[in-house]
Amino acid sequence: MRIVPVLTAIAVTVTLYLLIMERETLMAFALGQEEVSAEDTTAIPAKDSAQMQAVAQNLVRVVVQSSESEEIDSAVQLRGETEAARQVQVMAETTAVVISDPLRRGSFVEAGQEMCRLDPGTRHTNLAQAQADLANARAQVPQAQARVKEAQARLDEAQINDNVAKKLSQTGYASETRVAGTQAAVVSAEAGVEAARSGLETTQAGIRAAEAAVAAAEKEIERLTIKAPFAGLLETDTAELGSLLGAGGVCATIIQLDPIKVVGYVPETQVHRVSLGSLAGARLTDGREVRGRVTFLSRSADPETRTFRVDIDVANADMSIRDGQTADILIASAGTMAHLLPGSALTLNDKGDLGVRIVESGNIVAFKQVNLMRDTSEGVWVTGLADKVDVIVVGQEFVIDGVKVEPTYREAAQ
Repeated sequence: MRIVPVLTAIAVTVTLYLLIMERETLMAFALGQEEVSAEDTTAIPAKDSAQMQAVAQNLVRVVVQSSESEEIDSAVQLRGETEAARQVQVMAETTAVVISDPLRRGSFVEAGQEMCRLDPGTRHTNLAQAQADLANARAQVPQAQARVKEAQARLDEAQINDNVAKKLSQTGYASETRVAGTQAAVVSAEAGVEAARSGLETTQAGIRAAEAAVAAAEKEIERLTIKAPFAGLLETDTAELGSLLGAGGVCATIIQLDPIKVVGYVPETQVHRVSLGSLAGARLTDGREVRGRVTFLSRSADPETRTFRVDIDVANADMSIRDGQTADILIASAGTMAHLLPGSALTLNDKGDLGVRIVESGNIVAFKQVNLMRDTSEGVWVTGLADKVDVIVVGQEFVIDGVKVEPTYREAAQ
């Protein structure tokens, strides 16, 4: 018979006996206390007595920090990038050969400054022909007006003769044939007036057509000079001397960097905290900090990310901020009451909600869900708690809701 299994069985039996039948004595021994009788409890110090009572009641000992809420600046934090206030490709509106020397990329141009000049070709000749046609059309106006006056005079004469014939016919001094003749003359004169007026309108229409032709020729010549639509920097060289630009051909790309935009995207859970005109700041990747105000907040969410675009205008007089730089954005929002707690105090409940465990009346544990506002070197700022709470900062992972604990309080700075 082997003795090792027998000794093992004896050791297990003794251990079980001590854990079950002599639990209080064993726990007192573990705490370094001697077993005392009920009559001797008055001789035990209060602190040691509380510890022994906690052990006797099987209470979990936890470390608790009393916290009181404070008002903090709850700025909305975003990640974004810089973007030029304007960027446009300046294109030709007509087809011609470039006859100007190119401006190089990086050059600053003022609004209205010439960027590309095109060969006029026969456009000035076309303008002269249109102007001549206009002068000819205007010269025909007096003749047309004279014909209208002449036709009107004939009509007046025919009407007078008709009236005389009618009166003579009533007294028997004129025949009906004469009356019919005068009436026919009136009708013919009226037709002549209408024809003269139609001729005048045709002449006036010819003038308008000639004026349109002159304006088109002048506009065509104007299109030969391609100018900067606004002050900015050239992102590309202007079209090279001798190159052929067709209608829609690119002369150059120009961008405006002052002011420059800082663009971010606000989650739908925080968009209500951002408003037009709010102060905002941004830290660029090179460490520079810039300030501005919110000038645009989208009313429509991006269908893929469910975020809303926000634009911040920032002064950039020296053009040192470039288009496309990454920026960390802070947008000022109304202050919020929050608690500063150690990051280690945060825990999760069975549903996966983020929160803390607090000690309520009677030293009973309760889980409270919180919202994380900001993470700092001193701790985390959270909301969702009462103004004053006792938060478990050590041992919160070993207790659940409704459990009674033995708390030990410490200062927030410890």
